[in-house]
Amino acid sequence: MAEKAWVVAVSMGYGHERAAFHLRHLARFHRVMNADDYQGMPAADRLLWRETRRVYEFISRFKKVPLLGDVVFSFMDRTMAIRDFYPKEQEVETAGFHVRAVWALMEKKNWGRHFVKKLAEKPLPVIATYPIPLFMAEYFNYPGELVAVVTDADATRAWAPLVPKKTRIRYAATTERAAGRLAQYGVPERNISLTGFPLPESFSGQDGLLALKEDLRRRLVRLDPSRKYLARYSDVARRYLGRVPEIPGKKEPPAVIFAIGGAGAQEDIASGLLEYLEPLLRSGQIVLRVSAGTHARAADRLRKKAEDMKYERFQVEVLYEEREQEYFKSFDLAVEKSDILWTKPSELSFYAGLGIPLLLTPPIGSQEVRNQEWLLATGSAVAQLDIRYAAEWFKDFLDAGVFAECAMQGFIEMEKQGTRNIERLLRAL
Repeated sequence: MAEKAWVVAVSMGYGHERAAFHLRHLARFHRVMNADDYQGMPAADRLLWRETRRVYEFISRFKKVPLLGDVVFSFMDRTMAIRDFYPKEQEVETAGFHVRAVWALMEKKNWGRHFVKKLAEKPLPVIATYPIPLFMAEYFNYPGELVAVVTDADATRAWAPLVPKKTRIRYAATTERAAGRLAQYGVPERNISLTGFPLPESFSGQDGLLALKEDLRRRLVRLDPSRKYLARYSDVARRYLGRVPEIPGKKEPPAVIFAIGGAGAQEDIASGLLEYLEPLLRSGQIVLRVSAGTHARAADRLRKKAEDMKYERFQVEVLYEEREQEYFKSFDLAVEKSDILWTKPSELSFYAGLGIPLLLTPPIGSQEVRNQEWLLATGSAVAQLDIRYAAEWFKDFLDAGVFAECAMQGFIEMEKQGTRNIERLLRAL
């Protein structure tokens, strides 16, 4: 472990980079390496990655175009769709167009050869949060160990290589379903470990679960102002938290953080919330933080709207960082101070394991549909209703203890030690 590993990500949405950021303490020099943007990268390789990223971002944004956007997105999404899990015993799914295209580019264009050669100068284990860099490493005979960190609750066929049964890639699966899915694709079961998603260790610090429990006890007070949940399930709170949160002398409003995704597709929802939540914000019943990520223009537009509506900063705060690494750090700090995470069912789904209830915007793509199904099945999240009436149903959810129940369910049901489990997997290689 003295030399640690290469931790590799790609700029293909926050999900892959966020997971790598939480593993940076395992990285050589504590730096995450981006396979699509590194010093000395050949121009041809850079172009191929850039075109791949453009397609991803275009499809995510184009979905908002009336009628035509849904048609085009649906067509593209079908090529990445995850088939039904049952029956468990079914014909092994062959590689789709995306995986075959990667192999063709490696074979005909030597895509990734330079990247693998650069890694091989110091052949440490490679931990990647996106599958293509690992396919490249395997294809070009990288001499070190290979670990894929799955970033969704279920795994698409794109996570498995062209011939899965022959792969030497080790998989860190987020859930039992993801692990079972990889086995269905033909990945040898000996190559699959159930680890959970790499969550920010800043939440638990040196005190581990004790810190998370104390945070959740404080959060439950704000999430259950009418004591509806705690009155019914005081035994559950006592069992998992040690004691039932006491009634505070002074009530504090819950803080909601809304996350705009990597492609920026949720800006319209964030903008609408400034209007639709106005009664709750003006009366001090909630606080709203909007995380614009690294989208400078979105942050400017949202701040301008908040100023035009004469919101004070303690009512509405817009968060923005220029660089992804700084954004991930400031976002984790903001979530730690918040009580409800309002997001699409992306990689942020796993934050529910920290005792933070999720309020879900509509999923984008089949992977997020599967994430949402998993979250709702665990009871750790609730789907948003018509945002035009958000002030009404949000208050009803709060008064009924819905968010408090989601917070406890996520804490109870979900793996919280993904980061350390992946570290243990690395040590065992």
